[in-house]
Amino acid sequence: VQLQAFGGGLVQAGGSLRLSCAASRRIFSITSMAWYRQAPGKERELVARITNGGRTNYADSVQGRFTISGDNAQNTVYLQMSSLKPEDTGDYLCNVQSNYYPYIYWGQGTLVTVSS
Repeated sequence: VQLQAFGGGLVQAGGSLRLSCAASRRIFSITSMAWYRQAPGKERELVARITNGGRTNYADSVQGRFTISGDNAQNTVYLQMSSLKPEDTGDYLCNVQSNYYPYIYWGQGTLVTVSS
């Protein structure tokens, strides 16, 4: 199974982007879906996560500006990003966790660049 993320691009500060991530095949027993980001020279960080029960949590830096949503049946996760800041720049990677091996799936990143 492969995850493919898309929707990144170049946007001015204050703008919006919507990221999407879809699985190539059905992933069974998903427990959570998430978005991480990695900025140049920085460690990968969790941006947002949604559980199979619909609970969400966000990094403090994006709370109130980003919204994660998911469709377990379609194995798709979205990240609506608003009021973007230059510090949101980075490679955004999607992540899906499952109760079945291999338990964790990572997608290739989609690059978001926010200009000031």
